[in-house]
Amino acid sequence: MVMGRPPFGTRIHGEVEGDRQSVRDEVQAIVRAVPAGRVVTYGWISRRMAGRISPLAVGWMLHRCPDDVPWQRVVNASGRCSTDRLGDMPQGLQRAMLEGEGVEFREDGSIELERWMWQPV
Repeated sequence: MVMGRPPFGTRIHGEVEGDRQSVRDEVQAIVRAVPAGRVVTYGWISRRMAGRISPLAVGWMLHRCPDDVPWQRVVNASGRCSTDRLGDMPQGLQRAMLEGEGVEFREDGSIELERWMWQPV
């Protein structure tokens, strides 16, 4: 099987559909709405935005965001802190911030998403 480029017009992983600034503003607005002590996933944000942004691109947009955006409330689909893999982020920072908001972690370092996931009304 030969792997090639996706068909023209197909959005590939990491891309953003539409104006990047308006998409960034929407991502940040969604994350600002997540209350303390709750989390959402990168994929949840992507789905909330009708797939106009991939989960990977959500992560990159949050990597450099204003101080008033509670980026720590966004975790991966396994309920883990993806920021520990970044070289410019102190190990354990995201977890410590979430624990400071009352979020509890399991022994394996993950969050029970069924319990802590934010479900807006």
